[in-house]
Amino acid sequence: MFFVAVATTVGAGLVTGLLFAFSNFVMRALADIPGPQGMLAMQRINVRIINPVFVLLFLGTPACCLVLGFVAIRSLDSPGSLTTLLGAACYLIGPFGITMLKNVPLNNQLAAADLSDADTVWTDYQIRWQRWNHIRTWIGIVSMVLLATGMQRFG
Repeated sequence: MFFVAVATTVGAGLVTGLLFAFSNFVMRALADIPGPQGMLAMQRINVRIINPVFVLLFLGTPACCLVLGFVAIRSLDSPGSLTTLLGAACYLIGPFGITMLKNVPLNNQLAAADLSDADTVWTDYQIRWQRWNHIRTWIGIVSMVLLATGMQRFG
C-alpha cells in the first residue's frame, strides 16, 4: 500500500503542478498574443496533452485515490487515515472532477470554434477556463498536503 500512497502523491503533485503552470504563466502568455494565435495555440495544447504519459497520470491518480480512500475508510481509527481519505477526496473533486465537469467541456467548445470568432470565443474561454483552473489548482494543492501528511500511516 505504501507504493500506492507514493504513486498517488506523486501523481497528484505532477498533475497539480501542470495546472499551476497554466494558472501562473501559460494562460497569461497566451493572452499576451493576438487572439487568433492564442486560441490556435490553446487548441493545439488541448490536442497534444492527450498523450500516454498524461493519460496515465490523469487516469491513474484518481484510480489510486479510490484505492487509498477505500483503505482509509476501512481503518479510520489509524493515524493518517482521515488525512489520506480527505486528500484523495480533494483530488477526485478538484484536479479530476473539475477538469472533467468544467474544463474539458470548455476545451471541446474551443476545439469546435473557428479562429474567425476568436475575439469573442477566446476572451470568454480564457475567463471561464482560468476561473475553474485556479479552483482545481488550489484544491489540488490541498490534496497534495493532505496526501503527504497522511503518509505517516505507512511509516
